[in-house]
Amino acid sequence: MLKSNICSLLNIKYPIFQGGMAQISDAGLAAAVSEAGGLGVIAAGNNTAEALKKEIKKIKELTDKPFGVNVMLLSPHAKEVGMLLIEEKVPVIITGAGNPGKYMKLWKEAGIKVIPVVPSVAYAKHLEKAGADAIICEGTESGGHVGEITTMCITPQVVDSVSVPVVAAGGIGDGRGIVAAFSLGAQGVQVGTRFLLAKECSVHSNYKNKVKNANDTDTAVTGRKTGHPVRVLKNKLVKQFKDLEKNNAAVEEMEQLGRGRLYKAAVEGDVDYGSVMSGQIAGLVNKEQCCEEIIAEMFEEAEKIMQGLSLLVSGGKDE
Repeated sequence: MLKSNICSLLNIKYPIFQGGMAQISDAGLAAAVSEAGGLGVIAAGNNTAEALKKEIKKIKELTDKPFGVNVMLLSPHAKEVGMLLIEEKVPVIITGAGNPGKYMKLWKEAGIKVIPVVPSVAYAKHLEKAGADAIICEGTESGGHVGEITTMCITPQVVDSVSVPVVAAGGIGDGRGIVAAFSLGAQGVQVGTRFLLAKECSVHSNYKNKVKNANDTDTAVTGRKTGHPVRVLKNKLVKQFKDLEKNNAAVEEMEQLGRGRLYKAAVEGDVDYGSVMSGQIAGLVNKEQCCEEIIAEMFEEAEKIMQGLSLLVSGGKDE
């Protein structure tokens, strides 16, 4: 079985994290991933501490396995959420969309493992010094909020710049992606888009079907001019964004257009004018499975590929 330091650090069976997708990654999905041997992650998103507390209570009822909470640091509720996670003794905190520096000492003193998502080498170095237990380097292939650098390029550079374990994210949807990530020096992977089609994922069926039917060129990035670029599946909303960008619309106008659009897609099922966040790997994701099947299949594929590569290196001799 493919294991790494990430497994030992977090006490998980497989070195795979389920992405913390706002409006999607709830206690049900996270518990299913944790039960299957990965690290299930609840997305705090813009939720209040009170709303998040209910999800934490639910996941503790569904599994006794380790789990994490993804904290979006730009949320107006980030401070109260950060304190709640200490009270609830959440095992792992994954941070994104901001600098977790002001919370790091408190979280670490509470015995919580802190793993930030980073878009660059400089940020990875900074957060390692601040006390991060591991680093997730996310390439621009991923769904949702993205940076500029590809997973292939950012992963080895982050691996070379820090001493803590690195988890690769963005464009990973099968065993081939796992092998590629490990070849680049990662000790784990984070997967979002494939879990959108998990049977335990409660996202609207329209959203699932749009992902299932997507091809390799069906994603686009909107909002680069606002400073908060987001990768989504192309639809009528994307066309509206592109028209605004082409006409040099004010940032405020673009931000206004985007408000509430993820909820519209994920909860209400409007895949024309909602924000259908998805990674570029969507063209590879075309079947619904339970989380246990997804994880087992991915790692079985990875192990077979590694065995094949080993034979290739040895000149075809099975020694």
